[in-house]
This record gives sequence, structure tokens and C-alpha cells, in this order.
Amino acid sequence: MPPSGQPPVPPRGHRVRQTIEQLRARILGGEWPVGGRIPTEPQLVAALGVGRNTVREAVRALVHAGVLECRQGSGTYVVSTDELAPVVARRLGDDRMTEVVEVRRAFEVEAARLAALRRTPKDLAALDGALAEREAAWHGGLVDAFVEADAALHTAVVAAAHNAMLAELYASVGTALRSTVAQAMGGALTPERYVDHTRLVEAIRAGDPGRAALEAGAFLEPA
Repeated sequence: MPPSGQPPVPPRGHRVRQTIEQLRARILGGEWPVGGRIPTEPQLVAALGVGRNTVREAVRALVHAGVLECRQGSGTYVVSTDELAPVVARRLGDDRMTEVVEVRRAFEVEAARLAALRRTPKDLAALDGALAEREAAWHGGLVDAFVEADAALHTAVVAAAHNAMLAELYASVGTALRSTVAQAMGGALTPERYVDHTRLVEAIRAGDPGRAALEAGAFLEPA
């Protein structure tokens, strides 16, 4: 029994469900946008006023539902606001990489075109930062770090398009899209596999939708 005058402590399962709903509300409210990283576990514990195990279970449930994705060494990211992500992931496996590339091209070409028309100073700063991190990852020679940095740049392009549905759909196929980059690298960052994205960012900065779309699609042309 709780001390006299204190409200009863809800059962653990109820606390987890409440925490899941709190996390969902922040995602749906845009506090943590699709493609963005959520706060760390200790930060969530402090913000939500629940225990570490409760936060861990709630996050795990949302990962299972396809709303969140844990990326080793990077953090936990919002990949969808619903259960679309795991459905797409099952459809776009490693044995369907040609289709994945086609989907990437459809998303990224239109995203680049819209980004050139709608980008804000904040978007351009994010693109510059993502491009710099991509270059640093390449020169660092680590494939996994480069794949994540490349994905972050393309996610920044999609974000600059300011189309929430496009951003959500793009994020929902994020795992498959990163797989195409990893596959293209062949396990090593060699000069012949390098693709410069500077011109893509500059076309968006210049507000040139045609050139931005051309640059976005150039490295995803069918073989």
C-alpha cells in the first residue's frame, strides 16, 4: 500500500503503455520528426518521469512496431509514425535490390526537385553539415560510418522538400536504402566507388529544381 495521501502506483504494464503513448504523442506532434534521433535513454527517463526499464520496454515496443529503429553506435531514430516500416522492409529485401534502387530514385529525384524550390536557410545548413560528415566518413575509410553519413545526407535532402508524407515513406524504407549503399561499396571504400554529392547540394542551394533532380538521379541510373 502507498503511504497515506499518496496516489497508488500503477502496475508496470500500465506504465509501459502510458510511456508508449507519450512517445507516440511526441513523434506525431513533430517533436521528434521522421528521420530524426530521439533523446538518449537517460534523457527519456528524466523527461517522462519513469524508470529506465519502463523506457527500455516502451522503446523496444515501438522498434518492434516499426516506428523506431536502433542503429548501433548512432542512437535510436524515428522511421515512421505507423506500422508501415516493417511491411516495406519485408517487401524490399536484399534479393530485390534492383527494385530498391528504383524506389530510391523515385523518392530522391522528386525530393531534390522539391528541396530546390522549398529549402530554407536552416535546411541549407543541415545539408552542408551532412555533406561535411559524409566526406569525413569517406576519408575515415569505415564503410558502416560512411553508409550512415550518406543516408543522413539523403534524409536531409528529403527533409528540405518539406513534404511530410514523402519524408515518412522515405524513412520507412531506410534500412533497405542503406543496404543499397553498403552493397555498392562492396565492403571497402575505394576511389572508383566514390560519388560526389557536392553538385547536388549546390543545385538545391541555387534553387534549380531541374539540375537538382538531374544530380539526384545521375548516380541511380539503371545499369
